[in-house]
Amino acid sequence: MKKIFTVLGLISATAFMNAQIVINEVYGGGGNSGATLKNDFVELKNIGSSAVTITGATLQYASAAGTFNQYHPLPSITLNPGQTYLIQEAAGTGGTANLPTPDYIAPIPTNFGSGTNTSAGFAMAAAAGKVVLASNGTQVGSPTDGNVLDFVGYGTANQFEGTGPAPAPSATNSVARVSGDTNNNATDFVAGTPTPQNSTTGSLAVSDIKNVKSNFVKNTFVKNGEITFGTEAKDVKVYNMFGQIVKTASVKANGTVNVSELAKGNYIVTGTVNNEPVSQKVLKD
Repeated sequence: MKKIFTVLGLISATAFMNAQIVINEVYGGGGNSGATLKNDFVELKNIGSSAVTITGATLQYASAAGTFNQYHPLPSITLNPGQTYLIQEAAGTGGTANLPTPDYIAPIPTNFGSGTNTSAGFAMAAAAGKVVLASNGTQVGSPTDGNVLDFVGYGTANQFEGTGPAPAPSATNSVARVSGDTNNNATDFVAGTPTPQNSTTGSLAVSDIKNVKSNFVKNTFVKNGEITFGTEAKDVKVYNMFGQIVKTASVKANGTVNVSELAKGNYIVTGTVNNEPVSQKVLKD
């Protein structure tokens, strides 16, 4: 949740230079009707440029309009740059596929107030809710509390970072971070197919991440109606600032995607390069 600045809507390199573990993906549809995965999950990621350790942290969960009445502790976690950490939450009654081997299987949550729970993990709502990564076991009340490391409100959540919540996920969609941390859930996350990754999933070194990112989109300021890509990219998606997909493609190195029909403004372009998800904000003039 470190503060960064943007210029013309382009993400500052600060987001990639600071050591920072954030919530990278949230999925609450596990085991629901129509779901493939059996479990909910929360994925953390180090989006910084050096290894980070957090100790004594907790995850806390609340319904869309509720208070953070549940938490569970996390073990001591050390993540290298670009490394993810998969936390398995509650199982539903449906689904056909297990998660990749989780780094941590959440225990039975503890209530801040009265009452007890009997099942392991948060039973998160699929379409709307709030998840917070906190530095300790103190109950979180708002996104600006001093112990908040990262905060994600999604769907119709009444609390969130920035101007609005992340888009609404579903039984078949998670919300996943598309770039660094600009402290704005509405633009930092998009809804899409869940992609749970544990800490052993291959990740690029920081220098490679920078090279992939710098070669992904050549012209982040789009004046001629075409986005030019510096490398071959699969599953390219262009999102507007409401998290809606407005263009899809796959491109070769130095290939282009015509976006002349799109209105002027900021967009987020995502894709897969060398099996690594990458993203970039662009400004269309």
